[in-house]
Amino acid sequence: MHTIVLTTQKGGSGKSTLAVGLALAAKETGHVVRIIETDPQGTLSNWQGRRGNGEQLVESAYHAGEVERRLRALMESGVSLVVVDTAGGLTAPMTAAIRHADLCLIPARPSVPDIEATAATLSIVRAWRRPFAFVLNQTPIRGQRIDKAANALCEEAALDLADVLARPLIAMRNDHQDALAAGLAVSEYAPNGKSAEEIRALWQWVEERLSLSSASEALAAAPEIMPALAALAPKQIARMS
Repeated sequence: MHTIVLTTQKGGSGKSTLAVGLALAAKETGHVVRIIETDPQGTLSNWQGRRGNGEQLVESAYHAGEVERRLRALMESGVSLVVVDTAGGLTAPMTAAIRHADLCLIPARPSVPDIEATAATLSIVRAWRRPFAFVLNQTPIRGQRIDKAANALCEEAALDLADVLARPLIAMRNDHQDALAAGLAVSEYAPNGKSAEEIRALWQWVEERLSLSSASEALAAAPEIMPALAALAPKQIARMS
């Protein structure tokens, strides 16, 4: 089971919308998915209530111990992907989720306050040595602000842009909020729209990142299999080393 955690201390960055979008995009590709909501505001629980199809996708866990117990239970039940949506601010449930994350996604709008607000979250992610990437969210369709924001995130993380910035960037469109209000993901609400296309592409980027991370851990644990893998996929090994 893989666990993705959407986290940043700043509210309004679009964590819940991205959680829904990524979860349903993964479900389309065959994953058994659950969303864990740690925000007492209940945005995703309300979204679940509006779906009305009897399918339980959202589970709540508002305390650190609940997060850990819920993750264990979901793994034992055969779930293949968990997306954790955290509250704004620095909270115990958020820290617990980060500890168990296979990938932390840090959403940020392309503005100075949003990018500055990633610093505290990034420090916790790095303290637990978890893989991470930024997601530039609610971006203008075009403009220089996007490039400036991307470069600022790169400087904040002190890593190459390709290593820390998820692709594609997610543009600000009404489809996201309209889908949430209807109890749908954007890929269900407007399956052929630009927003759905971006979310599906973002999931593909995340899935590849998760696969590379898992393969890297396996190679570190069992270096004797390196020659066989190198013979089969030299380019892939080069990317992971």
